Amino acid sequence: MVDIPTLILIILGLAILGLLAVIVQRQAGSTPTGTSDMGAPAATIDHSVLVAAVREAVDAQVRKTTSETLADTSRQAGEMLEQRGQLIAEQTKGLLDPFAAQLTQLKEAVGQMTTTFEGDKATVKEMAEQLTGRINTLNATASQLAGALKSPAARGAWGENQLRNIIELSGMAPYCDFAEQSVASGEGGRQRPDLTVNLPNGAFIVVDSKVPLSAYLEMQDAANEAERQRLLVEHGKAMRAHVKALAEKRYWEQFPESPDFVVMFVPGESFLADALRVDASLAEDAMRSRVVVTSPMSLMALLLTVARGWQTRQIAENATKVQSEAAELYRRIDTVLESMAKTGRGLTTATDAYNKMIGSVEARLLPSMRRFREFGVPGDDLVDVPQLEHSVREIGAEELGGGELGPGAAGELEA
Repeated sequence: MVDIPTLILIILGLAILGLLAVIVQRQAGSTPTGTSDMGAPAATIDHSVLVAAVREAVDAQVRKTTSETLADTSRQAGEMLEQRGQLIAEQTKGLLDPFAAQLTQLKEAVGQMTTTFEGDKATVKEMAEQLTGRINTLNATASQLAGALKSPAARGAWGENQLRNIIELSGMAPYCDFAEQSVASGEGGRQRPDLTVNLPNGAFIVVDSKVPLSAYLEMQDAANEAERQRLLVEHGKAMRAHVKALAEKRYWEQFPESPDFVVMFVPGESFLADALRVDASLAEDAMRSRVVVTSPMSLMALLLTVARGWQTRQIAENATKVQSEAAELYRRIDTVLESMAKTGRGLTTATDAYNKMIGSVEARLLPSMRRFREFGVPGDDLVDVPQLEHSVREIGAEELGGGELGPGAAGELEA
């Protein structure tokens, strides 16, 4: 960009160049070619050279001025750009500072989360290893149990152990008598139930736990669904056959005054549930045959009911003993209350005698002692002994008639 002073100089240079050209032309027109006024030859002026020289001078000046102007303009533009850059940098910094702070906080939070994740990862890994170990141990135990239950003797022992646990949990051990492997004789020969539970009236409930589980255990190892369903149906049929066998033993006829049913104990909730799933009428048909099919939970409820009956009987049996003990306690309390009444009367008598003695001392002895002080006998002041004003509280028991037990009170308790 060319400023105004430079433009003026250019215009003046062009004007001078034009003026010189006009002057030269006029001189050339007024003087003839070849001679001057004095007869001497005229000097020849090269116009093109003069114009070129002037033009070069003007161009050089213009270039110099333009160069200086451009340098000054570039410097000013650089300063302006630098100022504008600083301003933009300050504004940008003010805008980016909050983002930078948030990015720093985010970086710290990510670092903390990474540290926590690494710690939790180690903990989860340890827990996973422990859980895997426990699952492996459980699988091994389940495999061992499944292998052991394949033996009929082992299944019988497991069922009896389940019976023992339920009896302990139901509280039957302290409240009733039970006998395992009892033997009864009947028309079918010697019968041996797994458990006989004594009832408060002297009767017995017979419990059998010899449940067929071979098909059910084989079902757990079945390779496909069809084989599993077939074995499950066989399990239901085996349960029905066992119900029929228990009904034919007629245990209730071999134990006097026992209920006319036998309890068929299934030592697992799933054993009974799966059997009922394939044979829905199993429980109903069993009840018609006087066989009560129970799982651990239903047997627990039955034994809790029997335990409650034993508790009621024991309370009734102990009622006479409780009455006798209550009468004896009543007599002993009466003796204690009578002694307390006598002690109170003795305290009252002692208090009255004490107060009379204090009155006698104050009326007869202390006046004589005070006259010694009037005669000049040295000594300290006599201690003032107060009388006792507290009275003994009487026993307000209704059972005491003048401090004695009412007639016939203990006898009423014993009646």
